[in-house]
Amino acid sequence: MGYRDLVKDALRDQDVIEKNTPLHNELILYHKWAIEFDRDGAFAATVSEIDDGAGEYRKFHKIVVFKQQSNENVEDMKRDIRDKIMNTISDIQNSVAKKDKEEMKTIPAMNVTRQYVSIQDELDRAVLDVLHGGQYILGKTVEEFEKAFAVYCDTKYCVGVGNGSDALVMALKACGVKTGDEVITTAMSFSATAEAITSVGATPVFVDCTRDTYTIDPEEIRKNVTKKTRAIIPVHLYGQCADMDTINAIAKEHNLKVIEDCAQAAGATYKGKKVGSLGDVGCVSFFPTKNLGCAGDGGAIVTNDKVICRQCRAFRAHGSGLDGLFTYGIQNGIEVSEADMDFNGNLPKYFNFVTGYNSRLDALQAAILSVKLPYLDGWNDRRREIAKQYNKRITNPAITKPVIADGSTHIYYVYAITTEKRDGFRSYLKENDITSGIYFPVPFHLQVVYKGLGYKKGDMPNAEFVADHSMVLPMFPELTQDEIDKVIEVVNKWKA
Repeated sequence: MGYRDLVKDALRDQDVIEKNTPLHNELILYHKWAIEFDRDGAFAATVSEIDDGAGEYRKFHKIVVFKQQSNENVEDMKRDIRDKIMNTISDIQNSVAKKDKEEMKTIPAMNVTRQYVSIQDELDRAVLDVLHGGQYILGKTVEEFEKAFAVYCDTKYCVGVGNGSDALVMALKACGVKTGDEVITTAMSFSATAEAITSVGATPVFVDCTRDTYTIDPEEIRKNVTKKTRAIIPVHLYGQCADMDTINAIAKEHNLKVIEDCAQAAGATYKGKKVGSLGDVGCVSFFPTKNLGCAGDGGAIVTNDKVICRQCRAFRAHGSGLDGLFTYGIQNGIEVSEADMDFNGNLPKYFNFVTGYNSRLDALQAAILSVKLPYLDGWNDRRREIAKQYNKRITNPAITKPVIADGSTHIYYVYAITTEKRDGFRSYLKENDITSGIYFPVPFHLQVVYKGLGYKKGDMPNAEFVADHSMVLPMFPELTQDEIDKVIEVVNKWKA
C-alpha cells in the first residue's frame, strides 16, 4: 500500500471531525493536502489556509513527516498517521481560537470577508463555472454582467474595464479631451480622479468642495470655466451625489462634457436617477471594499452615448478591431467604412488604429459582480440603516455628522464625520478597539505632484478643512448591532 492510500485510509477511518464543517472541508478532503515525497521515501503533509469559521482564511503550516520502515505494520502506520494529523488539527484549532480572541474585540472600519461568507456558495460556484469554462478574458460572462449593470444604472451601455482609474482615462479620451485642454474637478477626491486628467495630457483645474456635503461646489466650477475647458468631472464623494442639475446646466451653457466619477457611489441616486446616468458618461470602480466590489481590480464605464461606448471598447483592447477603426474615424473627424475594411482573413484584433490600453474586466471578476449585483440595493439599504442609527444616537457635540443633500440618496461608502481634534479622537477609538480611517488627508491642490500648477494653502479652504478634520467610522453592511452600539457608546463618551 502506498503512502497516498495510507493517508486517505487514515483520514477516511477517523470520525473525530464533524463532516461539512470548515475544518472537515479544509483538512479531511484529500485534495486539500499537499503531499511531497523525497528520495528516501519520507513525505510531509502541509496544512494551509484554514477557515476559522467566520470566513477569514489564515495560514498555518504544520509539517507532519513519516518515514517508511521495512518492518512497520500497515495498521500501526495508519494509526500513527491519524494521530499526528489529529494533533496537527488540534494545534490549528488552538491557534485560530487564540487569534480570534485577539481580533474579536476590534471593530473594523471595513470588512469584506463577512460579505463573502454570507453568499459564499454562490460566489464559489460562479468562480468555478468560469474556471471550468475556460473563457477568462471578456466573453459571455463579461457581456452578461455589462448588460445587467447597464440596466441597473439606467443606461444603454456598459463597458467592463480593468479598474476605475482606467475607466476615467478612457472616458476622457472618448469625450475628446486631449493635450492643452482643461478639465475642472474637485480638490477633494482619490488620486485617480486628477491622475486620469494628466494621463491624457490635459490640465486639471481644481475647485473647492462644499463644507457640508464635501462634494464639488458648482459655483466654483462656474468661476473657473475658460476657453480651454473641455470637461467637468464631478465626484460623488463618500457615496453622495454632487449637485448634478447645476453642474449639467453649466456644462450645457459652455458646451462641456460631464464625466461622473462614481467610484464610491454605485447605486446612489440623484432625484430618482442612478449615478452614471446623470452626465455624458459615468466611471465606476469595483475595488473590493466598494459597495459593489469584486475580488481584485475591476471597473466599468456606463453611458447612453453609443459613440462614447464604442470608443471605450476600442481603448480597453489596444485600440484594435472594428471598434478601433470606428474610433480612428471619430478621433480624426473622418468617415470610415467598416464594410470596406479587409483584414485578409486575419482576426480584426491584430489591426490597431488608435493608441489604446490593456484594460479589460476579466471573466472571474464579472462572475463575482454578477452574483453580488442583485444584493447591492439591500446592502446599500443596510448602510443607510446603520447611518440612521449613527445620525440619531451620536450626540457628542464635538462630532459633526454627514449632511444629506436635497434629492440625494446617500449610500455611505464611508460614514465621514469631522472633529477639531481628529488625531486625539482616533487614538481614543483605537484604545477602545474601534478602527477608523481618513479619506483623504491631502487635497489635490496641495499634493507635491501638482505643485507646478501654482496652487497654495488657503486657495480652497473647505477642501483643506475636510482634509484636516474628517475621518470615517466603521461602516459596512455586516456590522452587528452590538458593534454599532459599541461605536455609538464610545463616541458619545469621548471628551474632546
